[in-house]
Amino acid sequence: MSLIRNKEIREMSSEERETKLKELRNELMHERGVAAMGGAPPNPGKIRALRTSIARMLTIIREEEG
Repeated sequence: MSLIRNKEIREMSSEERETKLKELRNELMHERGVAAMGGAPPNPGKIRALRTSIARMLTIIREEEG
């Protein structure tokens, strides 16, 4: 999982952004579930990367709304 770049987000249509946002949130929920059950995450930085990507996505969506 690599971070999504701002340029990539801005090139997406609004429908693509919404779909990608749902995917990221589902993936984050899954990773948090694994961590909560005490499983060792295969990639420890993944939760932070997911949260950052979601924040970037929401920021750009809100910028373009206003």
